[in-house]
Amino acid sequence: MEETTRLAGLIQERLNDIIATHRDALEALGADSVSLIDEALKFLTGGKRFRALFAVHGYRAVSPLDILGEIGDEFSALLDVACALELFHAAALIHDDIIDRSDTRRGRPSVHRNFEQLHKNTGLRGHAAHFGVSSAILLGDLLQSWADEAMSDACEAIADRAAARAARQHFNRMRSEVALGQYLDVLEEQRAGFAEHSEQLDRSTRVLVYKSAKYSVEAPLLIGAALAGATEDQEHALSGFGLPVGVAFQLRDDLLGVFGNAQVTGKPSGDDLVEGKRTVLVTLTREQLPATQRRIFDDMLGTELDEEQIEMLQRTIRESGAERQVEQMIGRNIERARDAFDNADLDAASVARLTKLAERAAQRSA
Repeated sequence: MEETTRLAGLIQERLNDIIATHRDALEALGADSVSLIDEALKFLTGGKRFRALFAVHGYRAVSPLDILGEIGDEFSALLDVACALELFHAAALIHDDIIDRSDTRRGRPSVHRNFEQLHKNTGLRGHAAHFGVSSAILLGDLLQSWADEAMSDACEAIADRAAARAARQHFNRMRSEVALGQYLDVLEEQRAGFAEHSEQLDRSTRVLVYKSAKYSVEAPLLIGAALAGATEDQEHALSGFGLPVGVAFQLRDDLLGVFGNAQVTGKPSGDDLVEGKRTVLVTLTREQLPATQRRIFDDMLGTELDEEQIEMLQRTIRESGAERQVEQMIGRNIERARDAFDNADLDAASVARLTKLAERAAQRSA
């Protein structure tokens, strides 16, 4: 716990420094640009830091690193990697909220809604909602640019050039996969109807893997491990652990998107039902419903739902057995992840930390 607390504090300090450096460098743009940078700082303050933690522990699984000791060159480079992942994640969340038309994030207005309110408060002309979306897109783009710079700084600081190149390649692939996974998610929501069950389950799983699962756990692990000079076998073991943990992580997210407590998640309960997300949970539910009930379920999904209708759909999902199926899938994926470390040439203490972090990620309530 002491290590995790210090690490979270160091990551926040480094993020604050990165933003402060950019603020100084961009001072010539004038006071009007400050609101974008202020919003960046606000959005990047706090959070669970799962991706950053997986990157750090991926590094430690390959090479020793004293989290409580002095910050040498390698530790400093790893902190830059952690910040690059946090900056990229923040950008992805901001853009995701625009795509999903989400009003809230972490219990407060989403970024595009904040800028929409700024438009109204300052008496600007034109459409407040369009200004909000435009500003949030630009902030997401800015954070992606800063993420790339932080990753470049980390790679330049590593003496082992092959390790630096490998870490950069994992980072680059992660960004491409997330963008394409997000597109597949958007495309799926716009299809006229559901496919036959096996094809629909395949589509829903592909979105889950590439939009979230790989970049939430597997990619951070591989980036951290590569920076430490991981062998092919070590990366294989970490990948075998990271992908099922990422799947479990996203399956939990899908359950929270339907059943989560709004006071804990910071998102309205049943938000995924209103957005019409064609998740594995929804796909499994439909398979168990009789034809008439399935048509009603399909017609309601992705529409403006009142509280009573959301509760009805939640009840339908529970009674179908799909919630129980997804919980079982989460458990099986965590077991599969543990098995991936059998006989792996990785630091035993780091394996224990990763296993505990994986269980925490899969069983979280927000």
